[in-house]
Amino acid sequence: MSKRSQAVDLMPTAVQAQLRRLGEDLAIARKRRREARKAWAQRLGVSEPTVARMEGGDPSVSMGVYATALWLVGRSQALADLAAPEHDLGALEDAVRAAQARSVRRRPALQARIDAAGAAEPAEPAGSS
Repeated sequence: MSKRSQAVDLMPTAVQAQLRRLGEDLAIARKRRREARKAWAQRLGVSEPTVARMEGGDPSVSMGVYATALWLVGRSQALADLAAPEHDLGALEDAVRAAQARSVRRRPALQARIDAAGAAEPAEPAGSS
């Protein structure tokens, strides 16, 4: 009996659905190219049952197999963008909140310096425009 990963057991339903869709899309891409599962298995370096599991979205199939299949269909560049920092909106929102918190705390001190600088400037004589 194979050892089932706890990560697979804890995988969110949404992620499972996305893997299923990825597998289905890869199967469609293979069929559009009129390639047999056996040919893809050879090109991927895996067995036919593994290709079938990948096309079913099985999360226990290695990411390397999924990545190579994406390469076979000309979509491997998309992998580099998946976790690119510029697309990490959660971290960006945290950074913005932290910056806002810092600016809110400093605002009174900044205003005090502005007020002090304004009080230290001599008043312009009347009529000197």
